[in-house]
Amino acid sequence: MKIIKWVLRVLPFAYMAAIWIMSSLPADHFVKLPDSQIDHFIKESLHLIEFAILYVLLVLAMLTRRHAFTPALNIACAVFAALYGISDEIHQSFYSYRSSSLFDLVKDFTGILVCFYFIRGALFKGKFTRLRKVLGRV
Repeated sequence: MKIIKWVLRVLPFAYMAAIWIMSSLPADHFVKLPDSQIDHFIKESLHLIEFAILYVLLVLAMLTRRHAFTPALNIACAVFAALYGISDEIHQSFYSYRSSSLFDLVKDFTGILVCFYFIRGALFKGKFTRLRKVLGRV
């Protein structure tokens, strides 16, 4: 069980490194679909989940600690994920083959806020009992 806890604690950092590396590469470095409109749509849609995943990984890492996971710590995880999203957009702006936009940030923040809503509801508002049970096992 200790190994799982340490993996959950390291995972957000590994994920942030992966985001940073992928932001330094052309958008079609790993995958390019034959239809450019579908390719663009899918890659733009990933903004909705990319930083939401980071927020969830941060929450899971914090839940492995012995200290209580508080509403303030939950907000801190969401803010950290959002700030990392901002830094990623700034990072991308230095590469001519990448784009950086305010609309991308809105998508990043939307994904974080959706996950924040469910995690906050499960852990602090008595909603989403299944999610609360899953998070309680961490």
